[in-house]
Amino acid sequence: PVASASVAQVHFAELPAKEGGEPTPVAVKVLRPAISRVIEKDLALIETAAMLVERLWSDGKRLQPRAVVAEFEKTLRDELDLTREAANCSLLRRNFRHSPLLLVPEVHWDTTEPEVLVMERMSGIPIGRIDELRAAGIDLKRLSRAGVEIFFTQVFRDGFFHADMHPGNIFVAPDGRYIALDFGIVGTLTDSDKNYLA
Repeated sequence: PVASASVAQVHFAELPAKEGGEPTPVAVKVLRPAISRVIEKDLALIETAAMLVERLWSDGKRLQPRAVVAEFEKTLRDELDLTREAANCSLLRRNFRHSPLLLVPEVHWDTTEPEVLVMERMSGIPIGRIDELRAAGIDLKRLSRAGVEIFFTQVFRDGFFHADMHPGNIFVAPDGRYIALDFGIVGTLTDSDKNYLA
């Protein structure tokens, strides 16, 4: 794997050439074998712990640990369906189709299924590697401004945003644009949510 996380791994591959063309380089995200069984066991343990916290600790009910676990469980279950992640990726790509600031990979739907996500291979420098970004001539102040604009555009224009924006999921392309990866966790906002945040 070129990347590995708790529920899946990413491998590089090539799709066969079509009618005399070149093979298409892709990234293939694959769920770990039997990961759903592991998650079910872990969730059962966490749910039991949350119930005990509510019963045995004086502040337990106020903190609502079972509600926290339920939200965590929903997010985890969503991550186990890679077609859902593919749909999230496609929507974000459509929202930023003409953006000079953000690149989002194209999903290859004909080879994607619940346990396998095939998308355009993207290359860039991980956002956390500041020295490499500087060495590549990336304007860090411009990059910072673009990051804020991308986030506000997702939240206030679209009401749909990438909700797992840690340094492993954000790269910078050679031309200075952001590259978004890993769309298993996204958020949505209603118009009233957006007004409240504004």
